[in-house]
Amino acid sequence: MAPTSTPKAPFGRVLTAMVTPFTADGALDLDGAQRLAAHLVDAGNDGLVVNGTTGESPTTSDTEKAQLVRAVLEAVGDRAHVVAGVGTNDTRHSVELARQAASSGAHGLLTVTPYYSKPPQEGLYRHFTTIADATDLPVMLYDIPGRSGVPIETETLVRLAEHPRIVANKDAKGDLGAASWAMSRSGLAWYSGDDMLNLPLLAVGATGFVSVVGHLVSAELRALLDAYTGGDVIKAAEIHQRLLPVYTGMFRAQGVVTTKTALALRGLPAGPLRLPLVGLDEIATEQLRRDLAAGGVHL
Repeated sequence: MAPTSTPKAPFGRVLTAMVTPFTADGALDLDGAQRLAAHLVDAGNDGLVVNGTTGESPTTSDTEKAQLVRAVLEAVGDRAHVVAGVGTNDTRHSVELARQAASSGAHGLLTVTPYYSKPPQEGLYRHFTTIADATDLPVMLYDIPGRSGVPIETETLVRLAEHPRIVANKDAKGDLGAASWAMSRSGLAWYSGDDMLNLPLLAVGATGFVSVVGHLVSAELRALLDAYTGGDVIKAAEIHQRLLPVYTGMFRAQGVVTTKTALALRGLPAGPLRLPLVGLDEIATEQLRRDLAAGGVHL
């Protein structure tokens, strides 16, 4: 049975965009994925995103994606929302992945703006609504123009919100003004997709986070959220400030790279990266240790 959802928080409130563990020889590590998922839910997540870009989705096969969704659902599906990333820059392929995720039992879908192709806003609208039409699952959009090359403009978000299954947006646009207007006009549930802006986005109406640093500080993110929603803004700001070195350190390099390095140093399932991503060198690893330690995370 899927966890309870509400219109305000259709996928939970604290979600981690989970890495995909691999074995030493680069194969999918399903046992490791289940152990990591259980660890993250125990640490305070009420949702997980699998097969997102932090899960190295461009380099996993469709079969591996289905296997991963099923494994994570088996491990934590009764305790957390399991959201499957299905975004590609090919609408037909995204529809296939959406249907596959639905048949695998996913609780929802995350679909990123098509990357590299730079479609016009009408193309974005048709892309997202075609995916939403393909299954009965709720959909979270993912707006990250720094990676995709194209923002989802406010007018497009408002149009997309009219679709009954498009219920949320993961915001990595880095524009609090645009976010404020889009939240106000669309009514979409809003999730921070930029850890440095977790607290500022809450302040303008976001419901929660889809985090990378949640791999290491889920309990702190939960405490920040609970403090803010409970009216203790000063405590929330103190937690935010304590986490600044963690946010900075985890994004000195690509987030998957730093996350897998940190997880390995903690003895948690991670494994190698698939090319074109490569691991941190010794100097960068030591810098990561220092950054995390300054934020209270000791590896």
